[in-house]
This record gives sequence, structure tokens and C-alpha cells, in this order.
Amino acid sequence: MNRIDKKFRELRKERKKAFIAFIMAGDPSLGITERLIFELEKSGADIIELGVPFSDPLADGPTIQRSSERALKNKVNMDSVLALVKKIRPKTSIPVAFLTYYNLIHHYGLERFIKKARACGVDGAVIPDLPPEESRGLRDIARKNGVALIHLAAPTSSSKRLKKIAAASSGFIYYVSLTGITGARRELPKEISSGLRILRKITKKPVCVGFGISTPGQVRSISETADGVIVGSAIIKIIERNNGMEAVKKVGAFVRRLKCTQ
Repeated sequence: MNRIDKKFRELRKERKKAFIAFIMAGDPSLGITERLIFELEKSGADIIELGVPFSDPLADGPTIQRSSERALKNKVNMDSVLALVKKIRPKTSIPVAFLTYYNLIHHYGLERFIKKARACGVDGAVIPDLPPEESRGLRDIARKNGVALIHLAAPTSSSKRLKKIAAASSGFIYYVSLTGITGARRELPKEISSGLRILRKITKKPVCVGFGISTPGQVRSISETADGVIVGSAIIKIIERNNGMEAVKKVGAFVRRLKCTQ
């Protein structure tokens, strides 16, 4: 059982919901990313979703695309992000899941990626462009090494497909709140609750909702039916608009405000 599984077991025992915070590694620098991880943990984040910058992040909206571009300009790559997690591990046990794309993992080498991720203290991977039908090879290696492979489910997914996604997923299932790309939204679809109910009839694995969540009201509403919420673009916008430690402080204050509504 890795840190993600332990965290959800702990939260369920306490009847609490997970707050998952997304940040892009290396935006604006790896040093600030390190400080952000500790600040997020102190502010109530239960899991960190850590982006590995990629030149063609097809599931991401403009905000996260820009953060990826800034990190790439800083020459941040898979090895430097793995090294960052290894560096923080003696100081924190917060679960860390990478958000990355299959092209990067394929180029890096499936077994090499999983084994190094495990050795550095990475607990899982979210790979938006890897469907469950094509994940068997990576999934088998991940399971042998105790690394969660987190698949995405969409509002448009049929019951048959949701069963495949649930069977292939470990750690938790990432339920996409809307069709399209990431990015903060003023309003989320009303169909989220009904979609979650269908998924809950299929699996007992934790289900967390992401894409578009940016306000206390949205966090509160989704936490009523999901096992957790994922907030990314709204956090990235704060980092984008502020410098250094000022960004760290403001991100912490923002996350505390959202977390207290769960």
C-alpha cells in the first residue's frame, strides 16, 4: 500500500475528503516548487499532483500550457522533477502523483520511469493521453513496484467504458468534471453528481473530481459526492501573477480558504 492508498484510508476513517493541489514543477523555478509543496501541505493539501512539463499538453488549457512553457524554458525535465521529489522526501510524506504525458514516459522507458519514480518517492502517475486499453504494459510494471496508475473518466464515458477505467485504475479515479480542457470555470455542469453516482455503482475505488474547480462553493458542492477535489489552474494563476515567496504565501492562503469548505 503506497502513500495515496494510505491517505484515502485515513480520510475515509475520519470521514473527510481529499484536497489535491496541482502545480507545475519548475514554474517559476524548482526552488519555488519545493517551497510550494511544503506550503500546500501546511495549508491542508492531502495529495500533490506534480506536473512534468511537456511541449504538447493536449488536455491542458492556456493557464497550465503557459506554466509548462515557463518550466521548459528553465530546462526542467523528467530527471530534474524526479530529483526534486527525492530531495523533499526526507522532510515530508505527502503523497505525490505526477501529471505527465505518455510520450515522455515512452521516451524515458516504461520500466526505467516506474522504478526510478518509486525510488525517488513518487506514488502515482496521471497520464491523460493513455487510455486503459493501451495501459496494460505500464500498469503491470507500476503494480509490481507499488506505483498507482490513475486513469481519467469523463462525463461522456459509457458504463462499459467506466468499468474498464475503474478496473485499470489504482490510487484513485480522476473524474473530469466537463468535456474539454483544464481551466477555472465560474460554473460547473450540473450533471457531475449523476455521473459520480453511476461510477460509484461500478467501483469502490476513490473518485476525485478535477477540471474547472476554483471556488469555495464548487469545492463544497463536489465534496458532498466525491472522495476529493483537484484544483490546478486557479493555483497556477496565482503563481503566474506573483513573484517568488509572495506567490507561495498567496497560494497557501487560497488553498486554506478552499480546504475549510470541505
